[in-house]
Amino acid sequence: MKEELIVSGRMNLNIDPVLNAWHWQIPLYLFLGGLAAGVLFFATLYFIRNESEKYSTAVKIAPIIAPIAIALGLVALILDLKHKLYFWQLYTTIRLDSPMSWGAWVLMLVMPLSIIWVATYLKEVFPKIELKKGFFAKIFNIFLKPVENNDVNWDWKFKWLSDFELLMIKNRKPLAWVLLVTSVILGVYTGILLSAFNARPLWNNAILGPLFLVSGLSTGAASIMWLSKNHEEQKLFSKIDILLIVVELFFIIHLFMGFLAGPQVQIEAANLFFGGEFTIYFGLFVVVLGLIMPAIFEIMELNGYRIHVAIPAILILFGGLLFRFVMVEAGQITRYLY
Repeated sequence: MKEELIVSGRMNLNIDPVLNAWHWQIPLYLFLGGLAAGVLFFATLYFIRNESEKYSTAVKIAPIIAPIAIALGLVALILDLKHKLYFWQLYTTIRLDSPMSWGAWVLMLVMPLSIIWVATYLKEVFPKIELKKGFFAKIFNIFLKPVENNDVNWDWKFKWLSDFELLMIKNRKPLAWVLLVTSVILGVYTGILLSAFNARPLWNNAILGPLFLVSGLSTGAASIMWLSKNHEEQKLFSKIDILLIVVELFFIIHLFMGFLAGPQVQIEAANLFFGGEFTIYFGLFVVVLGLIMPAIFEIMELNGYRIHVAIPAILILFGGLLFRFVMVEAGQITRYLY
C-alpha cells in the first residue's frame, strides 16, 4: 500500500484564483471606448475654442464615429456577459468606489449626448441626402417630411423635433463642456477598469488610467487626421498626435521601470514583455509599428515628404487596438506568488 501525505490542495484545478474569462470582446470594447473619447474630446475642445469652421472635420464630421464606436463596444460588452438579460441591474445603483459603475453611468450619459451632438450638425454636414428605398429610407420617413426622389431636406414632421433641435443648437456650448468632461472620464475609465484588479500585478498600476486616456486621444487624433481633407487641419492633428505618442511612450517606459523596480511578482509581469511570450506582440507591433513608425511618418510629412495620411493613421489605430488586446491577455496570466 502506498501512503501519500496531502499538505495542500493547490495541485487541483481552479483551487488558486484564476482569471481567464475576458476574451476579444473586452479589449475591443476598451479600444472603441477610448476612440470615442478621443474623437469627442477634440470635437468639443475646438468648439469651445470657437474654431469650429477652421477645424470642421474635428468638430462636425469625426464625432459621427463616437456613437457608432460606443454602440459597437456595448454590443461586444453584452456578448461577453454571462447573464446578458441582467445588464440593466448596473443602473439600479451608483457605487463611487466601483470603476464598472462609473463606466456604466458615463456610457449612459455619453451615448445620447454624442448622438445629439452629431444631430445638431447633420444639416451642415449632409445638406441633402439621396436615399434609395430601403430600411434607412423608411426610418428617415418616420421623422421627415417626404420629398421628391427620396431626397432628405431635414424638414421635421413633428414640431417638437424642430424645437428640440433648435434648443440643442442654441445650447451647444454647455453640451460641449459636459461632453468634454465625460470624454476624459470615459478615456481614463478604460484604464482604471483594469487597474482596479489588485490581484493582477500587471494591471495594478496607477499609470494605466492616464496611459489609456492618452492612447485613446491618439487614436481619436489619428481618425480626425485621416478623415480631414483640410491640409492645415491634418497638419495640426499630426503635430498633436506626435506629442501624444511621445507622452504615451513616456508612460510605457515608466510603467515598466516601476515593474522592474518592484517586487518579484511585478518583475515576473514585466518579463512577459522582455523575452516572454508577449515580446514580439508588444515590442514590434505595438511600440515600433503602432507608435514609433507613425511618429516618424508624421514627422517626415511635416517636413515636406509625401506620406499618405492613411498610413500613420491606420498604424496608430492598429497599435491602439493591439495594445489593449496584449494588456488584457497578459494581465490575466500574471498573479501574485504564494
